[in-house]
Amino acid sequence: MSRRTLILLEGGVNGPLYVRAAQRLGLHPVTLSADPTQYGYLARGGCEAIRVDTDNLDAMIHELSRLSPASEIAGITSARESAYAAAGKLCRHFGLPGPTPIAVERCCDKFAQRQRIAAAGVPVPAYRLATNAADVASSAAEIGLPVIVKPAVGIGSIGVRLCRDADEVGEHTTYLLNGRHIWRSSPRILVEEFAQGPHYSVEIMENKVIGIGAADFGSPPHFICREYVYSAFLADDEHRCMADVSLSCLQALGLGWGPTNIDLRWTKFGPVVIEVNPRLAGTPIPQLVKLAYGVDLVIEHIKLVIGEQCDLRGTRSHAAAARILVADRDGTLDAVSGVSRAAAVPGVAEVTFSIEPGTQIVRNGDYRDKIGHVIAASPSVGETTAILQNAVSFIDWSIAPFPTVGA
Repeated sequence: MSRRTLILLEGGVNGPLYVRAAQRLGLHPVTLSADPTQYGYLARGGCEAIRVDTDNLDAMIHELSRLSPASEIAGITSARESAYAAAGKLCRHFGLPGPTPIAVERCCDKFAQRQRIAAAGVPVPAYRLATNAADVASSAAEIGLPVIVKPAVGIGSIGVRLCRDADEVGEHTTYLLNGRHIWRSSPRILVEEFAQGPHYSVEIMENKVIGIGAADFGSPPHFICREYVYSAFLADDEHRCMADVSLSCLQALGLGWGPTNIDLRWTKFGPVVIEVNPRLAGTPIPQLVKLAYGVDLVIEHIKLVIGEQCDLRGTRSHAAAARILVADRDGTLDAVSGVSRAAAVPGVAEVTFSIEPGTQIVRNGDYRDKIGHVIAASPSVGETTAILQNAVSFIDWSIAPFPTVGA
């Protein structure tokens, strides 16, 4: 009897969620990766890994064609945005359900994405594309300071910065263009208006809005989310407006199969779309959606991938929230305490520290600065917030400074 295999391209923050969900559905997860050792959860077992160049479609087709005859490929997907279009291409090759590759690729290019949704009448910040320092400076002057300066292709707020004056624009442009930022292709920089207002995250599966959460990104100039709350406290007309704008994005971009995550801000002019992500949002959002609405987005996505019908009916209406733990300095993580006490607080669903003592920390001003999270849920936002605050108060860590050069 053949075993049904789920192929996962690369891993990422959601990788463990997909592995566990696949196993719960009776599937055998196999990860294709250029470097499987970068994912600690693979080393811990429970998921087979195949080393292959995941930028080479023919190489992946070759490897999948060599799988044991006892392994039936039930589906192919990815928890990582950069590999999601390739997953769609493999699905096309093997005749399996999957996203439209060209739609994913178009969406991953933030400039191309902006052009299409703006042409469809979706409200977006003013924006310009630049390829050199002079273009960046002139674009910032045209739009008006402050501006966001970021790579046209990228994830996790890598290389994204709020620039409040011309000096900051020049400084960040130098950082992006002079070798410190890693480009997968020729440098292309997006300069855009800083849309000011509360930040929201919209979670969609197929063409259905599952939930809208409030996201607190803390203080600029970097954009690292510090807290999520699902559901966001919204008036009915605000919720309806955000949902309508989000679904308009799907239509404009040719999306609508599988999951989509949309970031927007509610400005004085109403909702403004910051970014459309053609994949599931990163952890802890899937966990929060499950706790708040009873919909397991990872499970339902895999069902679609293997050709089954997904069930998006909510089974509860709770308040779920997560506090993101972020490194406050560079150095070596010395010690962590209070994790078990935090996990024991009634209403706490998850306490995760993603790095071990002894790990060296060099802050980047993006998602890589996150070192853990705490998730809580209850019937009300007030109660959930209190539970979360209580749990976080037990957690402490120390970071020893790096030795001074020459000391």
